[in-house]
Amino acid sequence: MPGRCRIMCGMSATRRTAPAHDDRSDALTAPTPPEDALPARLTLDDTDSPSDIIDALFLGRFTRGEQPYSRSHSVDRVKKGSELLPPGAKVLREARADGRRTTLAEGEGWTALVSRWSHGADVTVTAVSDELAEKQLKQAVDGAEDEPEPQSDKVSMGFWYHSPMRGPRRTTRTITAGTWEDVRANYTSRVATAMDDLMKITPDEIAGRLLLLHGPPGTGKTSALRTLARSWRDWCQVDCVLDPEHLFNNIGYLMDIAIGADDSDEDDEQRWRLLLLEDCDELIRGEAKHAAGQALSRLLNLTDGLLGQGRRVLVGVTTNEDLERLHPAVVRPGRCLARIEVGPLSRQEAVGWLGTEEGVGRDGATLAELFALRKGTSPSSLPSQADREGAGLYL
Repeated sequence: MPGRCRIMCGMSATRRTAPAHDDRSDALTAPTPPEDALPARLTLDDTDSPSDIIDALFLGRFTRGEQPYSRSHSVDRVKKGSELLPPGAKVLREARADGRRTTLAEGEGWTALVSRWSHGADVTVTAVSDELAEKQLKQAVDGAEDEPEPQSDKVSMGFWYHSPMRGPRRTTRTITAGTWEDVRANYTSRVATAMDDLMKITPDEIAGRLLLLHGPPGTGKTSALRTLARSWRDWCQVDCVLDPEHLFNNIGYLMDIAIGADDSDEDDEQRWRLLLLEDCDELIRGEAKHAAGQALSRLLNLTDGLLGQGRRVLVGVTTNEDLERLHPAVVRPGRCLARIEVGPLSRQEAVGWLGTEEGVGRDGATLAELFALRKGTSPSSLPSQADREGAGLYL
């Protein structure tokens, strides 16, 4: 049964004999060429493929020293219609199998090997001179790299809620989220710097399971979380819990959240999940243990207790409370992946964002107030639903 290729190279069983005359000085000044010192032996069997043969044929001229110079280049995304061959190339062999294509071609003084797969390719050229190898390789790959596909601004987000009739339910919808570069100017320099590190974090860098964003209303906490969902979408599924006050008082609901959705994809087990709990002031403020009973304990157990063990679950919490009023167990060192206070922009930052001083107070402005000023409404009035959508859920 065919297997992986086994083209073998080894030492020849015979050695070249020394010249008839015994001129040791000549032997020192004229060493044996490397192609004679290590001749190749090609062994083929039914496990080898046509592509393997092409690879071996390509190495022949380089091995014998006829074309002693080699240059290679990898193309990550091959532009449609690119052949990756220099002009005037004569194709000698070509093999196609399992979505891959291997091509051997030649020209005056050079040989090219092109190995292509779904999107990328490797191109190698050997030639009689270094300049010719470089020239032919450049002609082969020049303009062949396709532009990367623009990253979509759509993000799939899950929404959990407890149905009185059917119990815990999860639905998904696609939301729009801008890049961090697009929204970074909406935050103070201190917050933006802290968010820079959070946006770039990878699973290997996770230390702490709780993400805490706190600050006054209208400062952009939810907008930051939407952007975070986009930045992390390759490795983390973001779910928003619509009724967090019910979640930690219903152990069955909590267990379904901790385990995950029954209709999740097979690869979801390899992905992290970020559970968003918005405006959880009562749950994490200083008197929460007394007021909310076991709710706070269960939240902490989900982040770094037995309930969270073996589960790739992060919990993101937003609150309008001051840091001093939060329960010390929530903010203790080692528990939080990040703890960021999101405040209003300073007057200078607000004026720069708005482009005018009109309407900006001496203490600056929140993001919600700035969007209201931009639309020509009073900052003290609540924005309409259309304003919220245009601002990207900045509350």
